[in-house]
Amino acid sequence: MRNASCPGAPAERYEEVRIKLLGAFIDGLTLDQFTERIAFFIERCRSCFIITLNPELLYRSQRERSLMDIVNRADLVTADGVGIVWASRTAGQPVPERVTGIDLMMRLLQSAASHGWRVFFLGSYPGVAESASKRAVELFPGLQVAGSYHGFFSQEQNCQVVELIVGSKTQLLLVALGAPLQEKWIAANLSSLGNIAAVGVGGSLDVLSGNVRRAPRWMVRTNLEWLGRLLMEPSRWKRMLVLPKFMALVLVKYKIGKYLVSK
Repeated sequence: MRNASCPGAPAERYEEVRIKLLGAFIDGLTLDQFTERIAFFIERCRSCFIITLNPELLYRSQRERSLMDIVNRADLVTADGVGIVWASRTAGQPVPERVTGIDLMMRLLQSAASHGWRVFFLGSYPGVAESASKRAVELFPGLQVAGSYHGFFSQEQNCQVVELIVGSKTQLLLVALGAPLQEKWIAANLSSLGNIAAVGVGGSLDVLSGNVRRAPRWMVRTNLEWLGRLLMEPSRWKRMLVLPKFMALVLVKYKIGKYLVSK
């Protein structure tokens, strides 16, 4: 899907900043640059698929070929998480910075308000997307909300949801279904959604709505946000078990493996 959805855009515009980490292509861009690229798609292109890639999703992609294919079909992939930033450095292909789903979402909402883009909020528990959209309007006056819908819809209801989004003339779609469901949903439905930029934002709507608190700013600045989230949501500990496995995989491939080859 990379570049194919953007007629007339030179391929090197995107290829030149890509790295490949454990089989997945990641765009080595800053938050500002991602925002500019997405604006480029919204203003000129039919569709755009953005993935915020964290270690958990990348690790799972190693076992699920179909999921890796989805990651590599996306138009833009951010390094979401200090683990991805560390891994890129370990692999000798450093990305400039961490670009999380919530930081990208907030920057895009700011741009949407200033450019007049229509935004649709999809996902989380009933009422959360609507609350998030109302809070977004308070934070970014002038924001045009195209609509909102919760994430608990059946396969039979999927066509109705797609029709609702298309009928709302949405330009920016924020999908908070959790990884990898949100990535699979966007990949399966993007061609039916029309002129739209779709971004997987994970639990960001819960934070925007006020249902979940984000880690303190000092934790975000010092790359300890993962610890803050664990302290606030202890039930996440099982998900955190992926991190040492992910680190081991990176070290084996990019450090130990290279050492053995050199010998």
